Amino acid sequence: MIEGDILTIDEVAKYLRVSERTVYDWAQKGEIPSGKIGTVWRFKRSEIEKWVNDRLSVNTVIPQTGTVHVESIISPDRILFLDYSTKRDALLALVDNIATAPQIKNREELSTEILKREELMSTAIGRGIAIPHVRLSSVTDLVVSVGISRKDIIDFQTLDDEPVRLLFMIAAAVNQHIYYLQTLSFFSARLKNRDLRNALLNANNTQEVYELLSGNIPFGYPSH
Repeated sequence: MIEGDILTIDEVAKYLRVSERTVYDWAQKGEIPSGKIGTVWRFKRSEIEKWVNDRLSVNTVIPQTGTVHVESIISPDRILFLDYSTKRDALLALVDNIATAPQIKNREELSTEILKREELMSTAIGRGIAIPHVRLSSVTDLVVSVGISRKDIIDFQTLDDEPVRLLFMIAAAVNQHIYYLQTLSFFSARLKNRDLRNALLNANNTQEVYELLSGNIPFGYPSH
C-alpha cells in the first residue's frame, strides 16, 4: 500500500505499476488528479485511490501507455489444452492450474470468486475469447493461466454467439488496479488478430502457445 497523504511522482508510479514518465504525462494532460508545488508535481493519496476506484467501477479504459511483459505473467506450465464443453468445467480446470502458482495463496477463494464473477456477467468478449478475472487479497502478484479448448464451450452467453475456445484467466492482488486493467486491455487488443487466434487454436503444444503469445513465433499479418 502507499504511505503518507502527499505522494511524489515516483510513489504514484510504483503504486500504479507504470513509469514515472507516464504519471508525469497524465498529470500534464490533467488525466490524473494532481497539483504543483513550485515546479514539482504532488498527488493526494485519497484522490489517487478514488481515481483508480472510479475507473474500476465504471469499467473505463485508462490511458494505455504502460507495458505488459507476457514472459513475466505467463509460463508454459500455466497453459492448458482443455476438453470441456461447459464453462464451469473449463474455469475450474484453469483454477486448478493457476492455483499451483506461488502467487496464489487460497485456491478455494479463487474458485469461489471466479465463478461468482462469471455469474454476475459473462467474461466472454467475442471472437471465441473469454477473460475470467479477479483481484483478491490472497493473491500476491498478477498471474495468468491460458486455456486452449479443443471443444466449443457453448454456455458463455457471448454477444456474437461464437463459442468460446480461448480462455485467459487473470488473478491479481487487490492493489494492482492499473496493472490489472492494462493486462485485460492488452489481451483484448492482441487477440483481435485472427491469425494469432487461429495459430493458438492450431498449436501442437504448450511451448508453442507460449512462444506465440510472447511474440517469438510469427503468425502472419494483423487481421480483424
